[in-house]
Amino acid sequence: MPSTREIRRFGPFELDIDAGELRRDGTRIKMQPQPFRLLLLLTSRAGRLISRDEIRTALWPEGTFVDFDQSVNFAVKQIRDALGDSAGQPVYLETVPRKGYRFVALADAAVESDPSTSTTISVRLQKAIWTNIAELRMAEERRRKHTRYALAGMLVVLAALIVYVVLK
Repeated sequence: MPSTREIRRFGPFELDIDAGELRRDGTRIKMQPQPFRLLLLLTSRAGRLISRDEIRTALWPEGTFVDFDQSVNFAVKQIRDALGDSAGQPVYLETVPRKGYRFVALADAAVESDPSTSTTISVRLQKAIWTNIAELRMAEERRRKHTRYALAGMLVVLAALIVYVVLK
């Protein structure tokens, strides 16, 4: 009897729930248990806000003593690092200040009986779309950085010109 696996796909990523693995284009990405469980929670309710209290209840049993805020922040940072995401320009994980987090990418859940036949056109299309979105957001961030450098350079030249005119 073939075994079944539950897999959630988003962008170039696969979250293999049964194996406890995150993969990007088939390559396993190391992730600690707590961030992995948080990512499972977030992808299970993609598009919906998950409050910090809901995260606390889901990840830490009653009576667990832990610096909750620091632990959640660490787990979120680990998830963002694993996904190559940023808080400023989120592709996957959005922070809602003082409220919680929202997984903003579409996550397709599937149960597979044969992992060798899991690649479909729609999955490849979704990977391509999310890869393009991520690349566009990174390009936009680079453009903004270059614009800031150009403005800073123009201000330096303008200040030098003013000093030259005043001292002449």
